[in-house]
Amino acid sequence: MIGRITGLLLEKFPPLVLVDVQGVGYEIDVPMSTFYNLPAIGGQITLHTHLVVREDVHLLFGFGTEAERQAFRQLVKISGVGARTALALLSGMSVADLHHAVAAQDSGRLIKIPGIGKKTAERLLLELRDKLGPGVAGVPDATGAARSSTNEGDVLNALLSLGYNDREASWAVKQLSPDLSVSDGIRQALKLLSKEK
Repeated sequence: MIGRITGLLLEKFPPLVLVDVQGVGYEIDVPMSTFYNLPAIGGQITLHTHLVVREDVHLLFGFGTEAERQAFRQLVKISGVGARTALALLSGMSVADLHHAVAAQDSGRLIKIPGIGKKTAERLLLELRDKLGPGVAGVPDATGAARSSTNEGDVLNALLSLGYNDREASWAVKQLSPDLSVSDGIRQALKLLSKEK
């Protein structure tokens, strides 16, 4: 619902920031990786956001990069991992570090994060293995080559919002040429997926 916010940074109280957008102040929780890169109070800031709506509260989470937001969204889909745990994870390690820990199935790196026990770490590694594989938007693959993050991420999001599951959407995105525009990528991915059915 609220996908991005641009405004003036009014306050910083880790992990909370207050951003003024044309007279409306938004309280946004951010991971420390984003917090460290914030401008001084009064500076202009743009955050990719994720809104969590619960019965008793609406929480807005902000991220400096789209890769962070995508990792956060994958984390909160995992049973037993709430928004606060996902935020702690992204505060304690970069998206690239998380990717490498998942690729190596290294639970030791995850256990170092406050709130992550052995069982949670093992569940995270198991469930993220296919979702944070090589070529995830904004994350280097196993060879270290960076993939075209923005376009691939946008195509992947479009496919997921159209109802395709993670496996189908990721497979289709991997078949695409990395230099395609978002609209051409979506079009080709839909053609590929229709042939698979």
